Amino acid sequence: MITVQMASTGWWFLPVVLPIAIWAAWSDLARMKIPNLAVLALLITTIPLGFLAMPAMDWLFRLINAPVILAICYVFFAAGAMGAGDAKYAAAAAPLFDRQDLPLIIILTTATLLAGFTLHRAVLHTPALRARMPDWHSWERKDFPMGLVISGIILFYLLIVVIYGR
Repeated sequence: MITVQMASTGWWFLPVVLPIAIWAAWSDLARMKIPNLAVLALLITTIPLGFLAMPAMDWLFRLINAPVILAICYVFFAAGAMGAGDAKYAAAAAPLFDRQDLPLIIILTTATLLAGFTLHRAVLHTPALRARMPDWHSWERKDFPMGLVISGIILFYLLIVVIYGR
């Protein structure tokens, strides 16, 4: 259940997170790496902003999401399902999400993963589109740039909070 308070937090975070999410996705597509600086930028901007956007106790409870997501993602990393940069990026973004929205987050994750993978593979096999980004490492690798999906999840969630949270 998205609350009015959460809608206002979406407005606080979205303008700050948008350029970082685009940067992380683009970098992962082009180089198959999410820069540590992007993860650090997300942390440096959102941690203090969270204390302005919501009551301190609410934000402190959300900060607990980060180590939980980091642990979960490192299990995926150990299994070869995602990179270490993806795990760090997801953990840095975790406080943006309210745990009460877990069903929405699961749906967004599934939809964004399927859409991102399908779109990436469609562009890969469309010579006219692929030629516009000929040097992207993600075209040549078997693994998938999860930074695209993680950025999508972050941005879609914040947009949903902003639009429907009122």
